[in-house]
Amino acid sequence: MDAITKLQDFYNKVDLMSDPRTNNWLFVTSPIPTYSLSLFYILFSWKIGPALMRKRQPMQLKHSLIIYNIAMTYLNFHIFKELLLGMIEAGYSFPCQPYDQSTAAPHIRIAAGIWWYYVSKLIEFIDTLFFILRKKDSHISFLHVYHHSTMPLLWWIGTKWVPGGQSAPAALINAFIHIIMYSYYGLAALGPAYQKYLWWKKYLTQMQLIQFCIALTVAVYSLATGCDFPQWMSWALILYMISFLILFGNFYLQAYIKRSAKRHKKSEEVVKNGTTKCENNGKVNKTTNGVASGNHYDLRRREDKKES
Repeated sequence: MDAITKLQDFYNKVDLMSDPRTNNWLFVTSPIPTYSLSLFYILFSWKIGPALMRKRQPMQLKHSLIIYNIAMTYLNFHIFKELLLGMIEAGYSFPCQPYDQSTAAPHIRIAAGIWWYYVSKLIEFIDTLFFILRKKDSHISFLHVYHHSTMPLLWWIGTKWVPGGQSAPAALINAFIHIIMYSYYGLAALGPAYQKYLWWKKYLTQMQLIQFCIALTVAVYSLATGCDFPQWMSWALILYMISFLILFGNFYLQAYIKRSAKRHKKSEEVVKNGTTKCENNGKVNKTTNGVASGNHYDLRRREDKKES
């Protein structure tokens, strides 16, 4: 009880430093809604949801997925637009933009854009719900749950204490990435006929890694140059971006670089084995691993389909 009392006293003190413009906005006043939802999200993603679906057939949800992804694309476009126009009107500079609590219209617009950005992170819990309902449990990795459960926590802090300054460019870039991401998933939900248009998923992950590097660089620059932005928030961004670079970097390594190398090695083995068999037979064998018949590239395409 003593620890709880001390924690409450600490929160009351830091609450006095919160931004008065956003402090009374929906979900911002108290940490309980956001932190409770994030905790429930973790429990539901790893335990409750999969347990409820264990004896049920996976749902298709094609139309729901299309509508959801269109809605999320629009929401992120709205956030991007509001932040960009607000930053232009307010005369924001890059890479250092001091934080202030101005009540001028452009600064309120930016604060509102950051609030919408924070709310979008709560809405994104639905991403995982779709995985659970469709029994795509393999997609619910540590990286996925860590990403979705911690983003609302960080941006609740950002919305309550620093809804402006260096926070705005970070939200702006991420909203832009999510416009592209939800457009991708919207196309994927349309069905197999659109798979040929989805060759660029690898580059989406690359864009995410680039945005983490940008956010990390800007936060380091703020500390190094003494930019008039709360140092504690810059340190929080630095540590958070490092964790993302490690986790997303490992995902990219496993999903694209190592998988590609494995496919290439397998193809080389097929060519080598097929050629050896042909030489041993002393004649062209049309059934030897699809190689002697000139179907090596057809086989490679079949291997790619298996991987995808």
